[in-house]
Formats: sequence, C-alpha cells, structure tokens
Amino acid sequence: MPLPTIETPTYELKLPSSNKKIKYRPFLVKEEKILIIALESKNQSEITNAVTDVLKKCILTKGIDVDSLPTFDIEYVFLNIRAKSIGEDIKMTVTCPDDNQTQVTVTIYVDEVKVQKRKDHKTDIVLSDTMTLRMKYPSLNQFVQTNFDVEDDAKTVVDKTFKVVSDCMDTVFTNEDAWDAKDYSAQERLDFIQQLNSKQYKEVERFFETMPKLSHTIEVENPNTKKKGSVVLEGLADFFG
Repeated sequence: MPLPTIETPTYELKLPSSNKKIKYRPFLVKEEKILIIALESKNQSEITNAVTDVLKKCILTKGIDVDSLPTFDIEYVFLNIRAKSIGEDIKMTVTCPDDNQTQVTVTIYVDEVKVQKRKDHKTDIVLSDTMTLRMKYPSLNQFVQTNFDVEDDAKTVVDKTFKVVSDCMDTVFTNEDAWDAKDYSAQERLDFIQQLNSKQYKEVERFFETMPKLSHTIEVENPNTKKKGSVVLEGLADFFG
C-alpha cells in the first residue's frame, strides 16, 4: 500500500501589470533546495533556470507565460510564493539611516508589500517630431541579472546596460511606418540605441527609473541615538531573507 499523497494548498493573486487573477502553490521542499543551491552558486544561468522552473511549476493558471511577464510581476509573484512557502514575515537586518552604521533587525510582512506605480511613467518615448520608441519591460533573464548578478567592472556594467535597453525595445514607429524590434538582430537593436543623442537616451533611462517596482518603506529607530528614519526596500533582492 503506497503512502498517501499530501495535498498542497493553492492561493490566488492579482498580477500588478494587468490585475489578472492567477492561482499558485507554495514551493515544495525539493524545489526550494534547487533554488537555494542556485542562489548560493552565484551562477547566473543556474539562477535563471531555478527561478524559471519554480515559477512555472508554482503558477497553476494555464496560459501564463513566465518568460514574458514584466519584472515587477515576477518579483511580486515570487515574493508571495516565498511567503506561502517559508512564512508571511521576513526578518532582516537594515542599517539606520541617521548614522549609516548601526544595524537593527526588522520584520517585514509580505501582505504589506506592494508594487508601486508612478503616474509619470510612460512606455512611449518621443524621439523626434516624427518618431517614437515604445519600450517593453525587462524579461526574466534581465530580472535575475538586476537582482542577483555579481559585481562587474565599469565597462561590463555599461555593456550590460546597453544590452538590457536594446532587449527592451518593443516598436519604433512614425505616422506612416512601424518597425517591430523582434524582427531585428540583437546587434541591430544595439546599434539603434547607441545612435540616440544624450537627451533621447535620458528619456529611455527615465523609462527604467520610473517603471513599476516592488517597494516598501519601513520606519526604524536607532537604539543608540534614538533617532527615527525611513528605509526603502526595492526589488526582490532586498526582501530575499
């Protein structure tokens, strides 16, 4: 007689980008082990594969393409899966902002953490009177690079930045024509981005600076100075306790 099957609870969540409801389940022990090993390895490929595998297995709603979800959807869903798997509260150490030295332990409750959306954010960037660049949000691969990648030298950082920007091109259009970025090679997209002038590129940077993000502000008190201050946690890496 075989051992009984343990029922896994399911939960419901709204994707921040679309408000679409999805169903998901917690990590299983074997999945959590794979994820922990990947994170400890600092290997980008292993991390990408582990995160992708966990999300694809834990999201139960059919038709959800994990690879195409915006970064902030991935962060939000992943954080909530982690909460249902390990615990709703995350204990972490933060540095008091008044002296930038004293560290205190705080507890974050996942149900209080939301994706913050700015009203001044826009996906269409006007390059000239006749041409507009439409951007799309970073993929899962860029998400892993942003949150878990190891430190790089200045040149590598610049190269990666240009690559992320070119990978996030969606469409270039005028009143008469439109060019779908996916129809062009990575080098062609990169060449297009590198021909932007400084003002145009600043608008592209603003797209990334203002895009929705997982963000939570906590108030802390320095036990030595008794001064209170705010600490802002942004991106999944800040919450990965």
